[in-house]
Amino acid sequence: MSEAKSPPDDPDTALRDRLADAVGNEAAFDGWSWTSIRAATRMLDLPAGEAERLFPGGPLDVLAYVSERADRRMVADLETEGVLDLKIRDRIREAVRIRLERHVGNREAARRALALLALPFNGPLALRLLYRTIDAMWYAAGDTSTDFNFYTKRVTLAAVYSSTLLYWLNDRSPGSEATWDFLERRIDNVMQIEKLKARARSWRPGDRVRTVARR
Repeated sequence: MSEAKSPPDDPDTALRDRLADAVGNEAAFDGWSWTSIRAATRMLDLPAGEAERLFPGGPLDVLAYVSERADRRMVADLETEGVLDLKIRDRIREAVRIRLERHVGNREAARRALALLALPFNGPLALRLLYRTIDAMWYAAGDTSTDFNFYTKRVTLAAVYSSTLLYWLNDRSPGSEATWDFLERRIDNVMQIEKLKARARSWRPGDRVRTVARR
C-alpha cells in the first residue's frame, strides 16, 4: 500500500485536499472505504479514475494523507503560537490539544479510522502514523535529544496521546473540558514518573549506607 503525499510544489495538492476532506466527511457514515471515496468523487464531480490517480492506495491512502497533513498543520499552528516560550509540559499539552481540537476532524470519522487501523493487517500503518504524530509533537516542542531519551519520550507521549484520543472520542462535556482535565492528569503522572527516574539516576550505592550509618 502506497501512502500518498503532496510535496509543496505538487499541482494536485489543492484537489487532493478537497477530495480527502470530502472522503473524511463521508467516512462518518460509511467508514474509510471505497463507498466513501466514490460518494466524495460524485460530490466533487470528478472524472472517472481521478480518485484512483490521487490516492492509488485507496481508503488507507486517504487516511494516511489526512493524518500526515494534520501533523504538518499542528506543527505550523504550534510554531505560530510560539509554544517554545512555554514550559516543556505546557508545550506537550498544547500539542496534544491542538492535534485533537483542530485536526482530528469529525469524531465519528476518527472513531471509524481507529477501528480500521486496529485490524491486524493494518497494524504497521497504525504504528507508523502514530509515530509520525508523536515525533511531530516533540519536534514542535523543541526536542533535540539524540540519546535513549529520544525513544523513551516518544513511547511515553504515545501512551498519553492515545489514551487522551480515546477519552476525547467519548467526551460530551462542553468544550471537551473533561478531556483537557484528563490530559492534565496524564501529564502530571508522567512528570511524577520522570522525577522519580531522575532521582534514581542520581542515586549512588553508598547513599543508602551513609544514611543508615547516620542513624
